Amino acid sequence: MLVAPSILSADFGKLAEDVKAICEGGCDLVHVDVMDGHFVPNLTIGPVVVEAVAKVATKPLDIHLMVENNSFFVDLFAPLKPGFISFHIEEEKHPHRLIQKIRALGIRPAITLNPHTPPEAIEFLLADVDMVLLMSVNPGFGGQKFISNVVERAQRLKALIEKRNPKCLIEVDGGVNDENVKELEAAGVNVVVAGSFVYKHPEGVAAAISALK
Repeated sequence: MLVAPSILSADFGKLAEDVKAICEGGCDLVHVDVMDGHFVPNLTIGPVVVEAVAKVATKPLDIHLMVENNSFFVDLFAPLKPGFISFHIEEEKHPHRLIQKIRALGIRPAITLNPHTPPEAIEFLLADVDMVLLMSVNPGFGGQKFISNVVERAQRLKALIEKRNPKCLIEVDGGVNDENVKELEAAGVNVVVAGSFVYKHPEGVAAAISALK
């Protein structure tokens, strides 16, 4: 299981220190939630802050766009050379074109699905992406309760991936902990995003990351 702690749950007063802690604690990706206050009812961080994160991170950035005008935001963050950029299918009119643009910039493209969006909606895009992110909460805020239907959605997505693009990863974001991660693994999930569980773990971030793995 790959672990991508969400810096949305970090202490932004000591962000560099908190990013270093997860990288030294064994994470695989650094998950960065970018929200524009339009697609979701919250506003988070822009390229100035993410550039500071990129300078101290020793693991690839996993940038999750929760925005309108995806192409504009891809251009903003592409110079930071993240490992992944994911965008929401619910917001993108021309997903195939955007996928091609992200890949041409040397970044691995990923698609995100909200809790109500069936995996079948992106079946014919699976051959072109490297990862699909399934939301297990409604996007916009950290610390929400896990929506359990993501397990079934992951199973359905896994079946489609086996048919269309077996190398495509499945990522889950929202309310993940050391208990439901077992169900997710059994459903075919490869990557978990965890914010509150990692940063608020009583034994520290390294113990939380180890528990998820």
